[in-house]
Amino acid sequence: MNFHDLHRTDDPLLLPNAWDYGSAAVLAAQGFPAIGTTSLGVAAVYGRPDAAGVTKAETIELAEAIKDLGVMVTVDVEGGFSDDPAEVSDLVASLAALGVAGVNLEDGRPDGSLRPIELHQRIIEAAKGHGVFVNARTDTYWLKTGDTRERVSAYGHADGIFVPGLSDLGEIAEVAARTPLPLNVLYQPDGPTLAQLGAAGVARVSTGSLLYRASFQGALATVLAAQGKPAPQVPTYGEIAAILPQPR
Repeated sequence: MNFHDLHRTDDPLLLPNAWDYGSAAVLAAQGFPAIGTTSLGVAAVYGRPDAAGVTKAETIELAEAIKDLGVMVTVDVEGGFSDDPAEVSDLVASLAALGVAGVNLEDGRPDGSLRPIELHQRIIEAAKGHGVFVNARTDTYWLKTGDTRERVSAYGHADGIFVPGLSDLGEIAEVAARTPLPLNVLYQPDGPTLAQLGAAGVARVSTGSLLYRASFQGALATVLAAQGKPAPQVPTYGEIAAILPQPR
């Protein structure tokens, strides 16, 4: 079975996201057929800002470290770490040479804007042809800008579509109906179940930065318990991002 075959609406792929070798190894040992990486986790491990295009080397280093764990690996490469399609092509080619099964390419930018549609189309095209699953992510819901339907249609030459922040089952079903590509959404603990998401047309459910953030909650809960203090909540993405160095 290849990575594309794991994307099924009748049984959505639950994709846990790792941030270092240890987390990837633990997830692989649990029998997940594929794991992804999380850009927030990678950035935090190295003390770098997330989604700022500054963790290319660290991302490649992690991919190389976990490539032999016996599971398929898909790598979050933010926006490809470049607006130059040729550079993105070279990056994906290098990851393919490591045996990576897929990449995730987002159109969101650090300043809260979206990459122009035509440019992201060229970026997606540049990533194709290397034998990896290209998951085109649009950040319209997260950044509250742009037209999700327009972006989903425009990225139809990718292998999959990812719309983080999409959680309403009706909206999910509408987006899924607009594309023949496998639809990917983020898992939300208080959101729809995997079965409900599959019924709405979702083929892949990622955990994103959730597992990394939950690891903070577990560590703090353990040490605070020694002081007789209550456990904290799982920190939000924004709370973790705020303690990281900021983009320059």
